[in-house]
Amino acid sequence: MRRKWEEWFIAKKIEQTYSKKKILEMYVNRVYFGEGAWGIKKAAETYFGKDVSELTVSESALLAGLIKAPSALSPVRHYEEAIARRNIVLQLMKEQGYIDEQTFLRARQEKIIIQKEKEDPYKGKYPYYVDHLIQEAIERYHLTQKEVLSGGLHIYTELNPRMQEALETVYQNDALFPKGTDDQLVQSGAVLLDPKTGGIKALIGGRGEHVFRGFNRATQLKRQPGSAMKPLAVYTPALEQGYHIFDELKDEPMEFDGYRPENYDHTYRGSVTMYEAVIHSLNVPAVWLLDQIGLEKGIDALQRFGIPLEKEDHYLGIALGGMKQGVSPLQMAEAYSAFPNNGVRKEAHIITKIVDQNGNEMAKWEPHDVRVTSKEVAQKITFMLEGVVKEGTGKLARIPGRALAGKTGSTQFPLDGVNGVKDQWMVGYTPQLVGAVWLGYDHTDERHYLQTTSSQTVAVIFKEIMEKALEGTPSQPFAYPALKKEKKQWQQWHRQKKEEEKRKKEEERKKHEHGLKEKREKEKRPHHPHEKHEKKHKEKGKGHKHDHD
Repeated sequence: MRRKWEEWFIAKKIEQTYSKKKILEMYVNRVYFGEGAWGIKKAAETYFGKDVSELTVSESALLAGLIKAPSALSPVRHYEEAIARRNIVLQLMKEQGYIDEQTFLRARQEKIIIQKEKEDPYKGKYPYYVDHLIQEAIERYHLTQKEVLSGGLHIYTELNPRMQEALETVYQNDALFPKGTDDQLVQSGAVLLDPKTGGIKALIGGRGEHVFRGFNRATQLKRQPGSAMKPLAVYTPALEQGYHIFDELKDEPMEFDGYRPENYDHTYRGSVTMYEAVIHSLNVPAVWLLDQIGLEKGIDALQRFGIPLEKEDHYLGIALGGMKQGVSPLQMAEAYSAFPNNGVRKEAHIITKIVDQNGNEMAKWEPHDVRVTSKEVAQKITFMLEGVVKEGTGKLARIPGRALAGKTGSTQFPLDGVNGVKDQWMVGYTPQLVGAVWLGYDHTDERHYLQTTSSQTVAVIFKEIMEKALEGTPSQPFAYPALKKEKKQWQQWHRQKKEEEKRKKEEERKKHEHGLKEKREKEKRPHHPHEKHEKKHKEKGKGHKHDHD
């Protein structure tokens, strides 16, 4: 109801400000005509290869008819339907006095010749990528939407069509996503980024029907990232302060000025190594560690990573992604891009160059780099995040034969008595590509929440995206030249873990055997006469009711 009221109010304002002719002009200059043509100028070029001023009455009527259903009435794909629609428009024009009978008959008999498709094979594709391109052109290069869509500009981008196709293919596969409700799809947004340049290679902002420049979940979403925040807010600054990967961290129920974090499995191990805390996504050790190094160190690190913060975010809960507003997949991908790029964050962008219709360069991308952390710390984080995928919460994201590091994240559904998840995240990378995926409902309530964890669902989606996007590219291992000591510690830790597992299995085996032995001995033991008497007494009492306490 509120939305309808706002729409009515805006419509009234527009009517008071502009003439009907001006409103119509603004409308046809931005409406979609199909085949990648936004605005009447682009539509005239796309379908007829001419300027708007050169259109015939018949051609103009055909374009006007497309607005109702640009795909279903496209003269490129559905010529007969487009002509039938044109004839309806011409009939209406005659009835309302815009054309006379003679013009009507001449226009109706005119054969419409559609221009053959030109060189651009990507026209009309990748709508969410185009949405963000327009947004970037407006915000960064101060262009108008009209200039971008119909100003004759040549805009060069970082788009990788193969990677974008991979994203589109995954998002068309409903089997990968949880089933939604009748009134809401489970939504998602994803970004693929080149860590060496910050170039956005692929992007998708939602599932289901796309709305031109509507809500783009890849770039405009603001949701809490859960445990995906830990490497940024806790472990990077802790390593900078002199902590080591295999240092012991406290893992026991604790309270910090009224704030009581809990591990997701409600299990506490007394103490764990940093490596274990990361790969198993333990909450209490992360909060404890941030408290030890000082909250301000975590806040400073997040600012270097480019994460936007509110005043309310300055508390220990930031270790677990607790935020007033939240972040987008694009912001998380850019933040994580510092790890495979030796601690340097490259600003994310789509546009590389803009050239006007006369061939003059109007604008060019100028890189903006931020040294977030040292090469050594970046390698240590990558080492632990590779462990997340190999043997931790991100195991379902593993890609055979390819090095992959990443971190899952979930946020709890905020309703007592409901064991559900509001948001699922996975952010990760190979040496050559960073990906970030968010999954959840647009509007969460007691009917709309996720019933799995990020390690079960979004990790699988992430794997599908990265595997398809990197298909045909050589696999690269992560290099850890600064981690000789840590590698030895990891090997030693693994040996200890294996010995511990072996010992536990042996104890369980002995316990099981002891139980079987006791059972066999009990079965062999002769019955006591008193037991036989009791048995007979019980049999005698069969069929009688007894009161029980």
